[in-house]
Amino acid sequence: MNSTHPKYIEICLDIIKSIESGDLQPGDKIPSENELIKKYNISNTTARKSLQEIELRGWATRIKGKGTFVLNRTVDKHVTRTLGSIYTTRAGFEENLRKEGFVPKSVIVEKTVLEAGISTEIGGHHYIIEGPVVKIHRLRYADDVLMKDETRYISLKLCPRINIIETKKPYFTIYEEVYSLKITDMKQTLSTVILGPKSSDNYFDTNSPLPVFILDGAIFCSSGKVVEIEKSYYRGDRYKFSIIAKPEVY
Repeated sequence: MNSTHPKYIEICLDIIKSIESGDLQPGDKIPSENELIKKYNISNTTARKSLQEIELRGWATRIKGKGTFVLNRTVDKHVTRTLGSIYTTRAGFEENLRKEGFVPKSVIVEKTVLEAGISTEIGGHHYIIEGPVVKIHRLRYADDVLMKDETRYISLKLCPRINIIETKKPYFTIYEEVYSLKITDMKQTLSTVILGPKSSDNYFDTNSPLPVFILDGAIFCSSGKVVEIEKSYYRGDRYKFSIIAKPEVY
């Protein structure tokens, strides 16, 4: 690091370098004050000024009680999401966007109880939630841009009365905190389709055909039962996906 700068500036520039190199991605948490103190052998004041400087330069945002997170500074504002990540799913759509500096908003289009249940095919396997289930159709926005058209089907046997719970917490958190369900696995597949501007499935209000990702997913609890089935559309001009590989153990 350049010793001609004050120590907190040196640390700020070192972390910005990690962001520019891709070691720290939009939405990633920047090391905390205590972690900076330990790594750089500095005082509390210097650590705090380092984080403040990164934020002042527009590279990060602080979320009270959570930490400091890398902002999305890409010109096209693509959002990267990781398939197969329970951590990302637990954090939820809105929190993940806030970490990247977006203002999230959700609009409920439909909330209906289906007595017959629901089924889906993911990766060549058939998964079922026996009725009743609640269907929740939401439109998810970032800075007033519709990013995700999301439909979730949740088991009312495993999560009774969840259809009348009003909360801003992610449903994943509700499963764990309210219903004491231990989430053990997720199955997800990703496909693509072109939505025409006049298609009944197109809520994105575009004047030209729009490429979208279709995410089909299922969340399982420790009993092996399916808690939730999801079918969501992500606009293809705003999203990128990464994948967590789970190598087989022989």
